[in-house]
Amino acid sequence: MNRRTLLKLSAAAMAFPMRPAFAQDITHTIRDAYIYTYPLVKNYLTLYQYAVERDGGQYKGPFNTVASVARVYTPEDTAIITPNSDTPYSFIVFDLRAEPVVVTMPKIEQDRYYSLQLVDLYTNNVDYPGTRMDGNDGGDFLITGPDWGGDAPAGITRIIKMPTWLGLGVIRTQLFSPDDLDAVKEIQAGYKSQPLSTWADTAAPPAAEQIDWRPVSDALMESDFWSLADFLLPFAPAWLGDEAQRDGLTRLGVTGAGTWPPADLSPDTVAAMRQGIQTTYQEVRDAAGALTDSSKIFGTPVQMQGQYLTRAAAAQGGIYGNSAEEALYVIQVLDGDGVPMDGSKGSYGLTFAPDGLPPVDAFWSLTMYDRENQLLVANPIGRYLINSAMLEGLKRDDQGNITLYLQTESPGSDLESNWLPTPTAPFYTVMRLYLPQDSALNGNWIAPPIRKRS
Repeated sequence: MNRRTLLKLSAAAMAFPMRPAFAQDITHTIRDAYIYTYPLVKNYLTLYQYAVERDGGQYKGPFNTVASVARVYTPEDTAIITPNSDTPYSFIVFDLRAEPVVVTMPKIEQDRYYSLQLVDLYTNNVDYPGTRMDGNDGGDFLITGPDWGGDAPAGITRIIKMPTWLGLGVIRTQLFSPDDLDAVKEIQAGYKSQPLSTWADTAAPPAAEQIDWRPVSDALMESDFWSLADFLLPFAPAWLGDEAQRDGLTRLGVTGAGTWPPADLSPDTVAAMRQGIQTTYQEVRDAAGALTDSSKIFGTPVQMQGQYLTRAAAAQGGIYGNSAEEALYVIQVLDGDGVPMDGSKGSYGLTFAPDGLPPVDAFWSLTMYDRENQLLVANPIGRYLINSAMLEGLKRDDQGNITLYLQTESPGSDLESNWLPTPTAPFYTVMRLYLPQDSALNGNWIAPPIRKRS
């Protein structure tokens, strides 16, 4: 489906008479419109950097191809905030307008975790080919756009319909230890992505209309936010229940027509919309800082229906987070006394009892982030997390407890194995439980608090 057709569908779905431009509730309408479209624009920033901006430092490769990063993430990786540093990543930026894409997951050993997280343009998690959903025997998965109605050829493992024309695939491959990297590279070489016509050896459909992709950056997300949102709407059909949000966007001239502001939008409304960006962004950021229960933060389009502020806050605070069944996140911004953690104001500790380690069927980790930039923390020993693969090397006390030391300076050579360096600034941690067991999902297991030690 080309952009012209998408625009017609979008206009038909949203068209209704414009109400007076500066009604009394315009401020509320602007707020709701920003919160609704923020995840699309934030997501597009990554998609653009990965698949369009060839001269950029984050470029991975063309649309609909697999690009693997045969290492874990470091502070140098800045395209994704709050990144995982446990699993080498592979990425696929999807453009599904012309035809579906077949993604091949290779067969791997049974004790290693892998998954393909399929994220739509709204940042919802659509599906998870891989260990939890399909086992480790691999397969060929047909990823389609919203209106594809063809028949899958023989040999397709599953058909997965994406609700949007653009999307992202994030493949995570478990790394057991630094010397396991060659095995991960071999697995990554088995990930493939190709158009359905290529996979099935059939005639290709007409190519999708050429798109003049709109440039985007952190700065442009503020100055050009509304025109970017307008550009993206045709790639993201409205989800059931979004009618009020789409109506509000239409009132504001954000219709997917490709030209914002339209000529008939009053200057007062344009000025209010531009002013509303800063105040509403701060609301989103504040909401992100209050997110702690990941079971309510990330989910499928159905699970996230109507959860507009939560979805925006999650995109701001930890975009591409997994659904709880895949990976449970314990986000700690405050210490056990309810005080924001700050590496310049002391040292901290987290203690696991012998029977209190995170209950998982795959693995767990505790990762450090600086609060201002939401990125991994550079440090002298190049350690950004402590995870279950490191358990044998961690020191235990006489009772078998494991205390992790979160501080800027080394706790001493005898305890350095348990040291997770902090910045000399505010920080937060994320504990990830991959394939969490029921006791973690139902709240019977609770992560120990981080306590200030000095």
